Amino acid sequence: MYAVIKTGGKQYRVSEGQTLRVEKLEIEEGTSVEFDKVLMVTDGVHINIGTPYLEGAKVSATVKSQGRGQKLRIIKFRRRKHYRKTQGHRQLYTELLISGISG
Repeated sequence: MYAVIKTGGKQYRVSEGQTLRVEKLEIEEGTSVEFDKVLMVTDGVHINIGTPYLEGAKVSATVKSQGRGQKLRIIKFRRRKHYRKTQGHRQLYTELLISGISG
């Protein structure tokens, strides 16, 4: 059984017991969270698709940790112009453990 949820402007395919990294959520570690923006739920035989979301469908998860991703290097360069600029970025994330899918 798996579901497709929407959080942080992105869509994720999730199943029970899966660990997932999403955009940072302002929730403490160890707290449970429910996602009600469920786009699709399937059990292998029956497929339920929402328009755009399924009514009454929920995905529950537990927050495992908060963190920062690997550093990305952003480089801007113009040849023969003595222009070179370097910048770094680390995206914040929340790591979730999917505990249940209903719907």
